[in-house]
Amino acid sequence: MDEPAAKGGRLAKKDLRLQFSGFLIFATKLISVATGLIFQLIIARSTTKTEYDIWFNTYDTVLWFTLLAGVVPFWTMRFVVREKEGAVKTGILSNLAISIVATLVYLPLVSFITSGLGVGSEYVPLYFLMAIQIIELHALTILEACLQARIPKKIGYGLLIQQIFKVILGYFLIMSFQQPFSSHMKLQSDYVSNLGGYLLAMKPYQPLLWAVIATLVAFVVQIAYYFTLVKDDMKFKVQWDYVKEWLKGSIANIINVAGNQLATTIFFLLFMYGGEGARGRFGAATQIANIITYSSFLAFALYPKLLAEKKNEDVTMSLKTVLMFAIPMTAGAVVLSSSYISILREEFADASLILIVLAIDAFVAVISGVFSTVVFGMETVDENEKITFRRLAKSRLIIAFILPYFHAMITIPTTFYVLTTYALNQPLQAALYVSIINFVARFVMFLVLLSIVHKMTKINVPWRSTAKYVLAAGAMSIFLLLVPHTTRLSITLVTTALGGIIYLAILLAIDKEVRALPKTILQEIRKGE
Repeated sequence: MDEPAAKGGRLAKKDLRLQFSGFLIFATKLISVATGLIFQLIIARSTTKTEYDIWFNTYDTVLWFTLLAGVVPFWTMRFVVREKEGAVKTGILSNLAISIVATLVYLPLVSFITSGLGVGSEYVPLYFLMAIQIIELHALTILEACLQARIPKKIGYGLLIQQIFKVILGYFLIMSFQQPFSSHMKLQSDYVSNLGGYLLAMKPYQPLLWAVIATLVAFVVQIAYYFTLVKDDMKFKVQWDYVKEWLKGSIANIINVAGNQLATTIFFLLFMYGGEGARGRFGAATQIANIITYSSFLAFALYPKLLAEKKNEDVTMSLKTVLMFAIPMTAGAVVLSSSYISILREEFADASLILIVLAIDAFVAVISGVFSTVVFGMETVDENEKITFRRLAKSRLIIAFILPYFHAMITIPTTFYVLTTYALNQPLQAALYVSIINFVARFVMFLVLLSIVHKMTKINVPWRSTAKYVLAAGAMSIFLLLVPHTTRLSITLVTTALGGIIYLAILLAIDKEVRALPKTILQEIRKGE
């Protein structure tokens, strides 16, 4: 059972058990790997190279209109952690209002954007349909911020619900409805009397249409589940004074999110100059490498925990737990890169080197995420509810906020020059160069972030435990190198499982803390009953 609700029927009282929440969300993300892989397989194997490029580009485009999605949630979570009454309702309504404005800005620009990107007219309705995603992403961001502040474990359940629903609906739509329409549907005025008929008639990208619909509906289900968890908080009065304070501090947040989004410009450059299959290759490799980033969820409860208690030992524990899984996951992605990338599309087997770079990049991103959490969690600039830009400018938060601009300053001009000079319309080379450029920039920013954290607090890096993880991951990698590599999904998954068993077996033999971990988690589960 969940812990009793807080006074007044508000969101459940803090359930910030660091390890339990992290492991629960991490476990649900690993389960979602299977559902996500199935969904990506369906899309990758039912689309052409151009369509697969379009699939990733629709999301690249929509993300530009979610620039402000994280501004209010950033402050809302901090206020919810500090038990500010009405913060949940105020944050939700504020972010939904922002999402409506963003959507109204997006819709009139769709034709101009697709025309500028050289997107075929038959794909334009997909971009219009994706407007729904703008509202969904705003809703998810604020709801997850509220839940992370008190009951982060519930986010894991929501992620699992969304993934399972998406793959089931996606399979049903794509596989069941594709053939009947492909045999006799024609693009005639009789079939296009309305937008729905128009979309169905556009057979060239019908699999993408069903994939987008499945994704949008799955997010609706996830949002509905999250709303059931905060419904009691919606009874409280909106505190507009909070919004005034959030807006004061939002300038720094907007600077940060704009910088992060600016850095994604390289994906549009890849789409425009890399040639057919460039964005698809990068996207396919990213789908695999992103699994490594799931290990960051092991530190999911660290942020509200630091806001509430500011204990350095919590940082060390989170680092240790994250590294325990991030190291072997990165090693596995590097060693089995050719097999993993071929699972999605065999014609992209040449992109294995891209996956290797992105896997290492993902590892750096995970560790950077932990240290970013330290910066945001240790900062007390808003502790008294009064937020001013002057105070923000004097805090170390502002340095962390502007790091994405330095990242963009490195990647955008370099990517443009390299693509137009050395890899124009060369998909493989273009995707590889972009992955290398992005990794180098991220690593430089990681070093800067380390220096910021070092000045804020002393972090005890678990070097001894890290050495054990590397040793066990090394033995696992040797095994994976020796076994035959294949493009068959079942054999690759079995090989991956065997590698994981070897890693855990060695770790259990050499690390007593790991041996004690199951007992610790079991105790945490019992506390939540």
